[in-house]
Amino acid sequence: MANKILVIIPCLNEAKNIARVIARVKKILPKTKILVVDDGSGDQTALLAQKAGAEIISHPYNLGYGTALQTGYHYALENHFNYVCQMDGDGQHYPEFLPLLLKSVIKGDCDLALGSRFLGRYPYRVQFLRRLGIFIFSKTIYLLTGQTITDPTSGFQAMNQKVMGFYASEIYPSDFPDADVLLMAYKEGFKIKELPVKMHPSDQSKLHSGFKPLYYAFKMFLSIFMTILRK
Repeated sequence: MANKILVIIPCLNEAKNIARVIARVKKILPKTKILVVDDGSGDQTALLAQKAGAEIISHPYNLGYGTALQTGYHYALENHFNYVCQMDGDGQHYPEFLPLLLKSVIKGDCDLALGSRFLGRYPYRVQFLRRLGIFIFSKTIYLLTGQTITDPTSGFQAMNQKVMGFYASEIYPSDFPDADVLLMAYKEGFKIKELPVKMHPSDQSKLHSGFKPLYYAFKMFLSIFMTILRK
């Protein structure tokens, strides 16, 4: 029986990018089903994604990036997919690296494969404060687990059914599933592996404007602390 693979693309107002992203995924993985989770977009994201050939699930309003991913995990489990890849709809992630992530999971090298923009030969520039935050969370994970994760905020991932089921539970955050979720997965016994990928710098102005960076940092450290305390 062939492996069933699903590519989940959570989206919020990505009308200008989503058709191009779907076309590139189809070119790399022509037999793989694509699910776009439209998280309450105010533009034509859902319509253009459907015209490009993706399956669509639309939230009535914006529920958060983590909730959009969870919608995809539940869909994958209910429809008996063996493996899931997740990537962003803004064009940041290169679909050409999906087979690399999938291969590592399908071979059993890991349960969860992470695409890292900071490994290998692919240059990636990021703002100083964001780079500092990534460094701090990376060191925090290393101190708590002994495993080096260079890109704990990467949303470019592939996983098996066991990780899907874990992520579909109530432990998964609705907004920013990053370093805290990786720590939870590690404590659950899942094998995590990073692989070098190329990423295009994305516009993070909406996510990292105003007080959002402070909220993100506070929430992430609180979640990590609660994860340490959780049995």
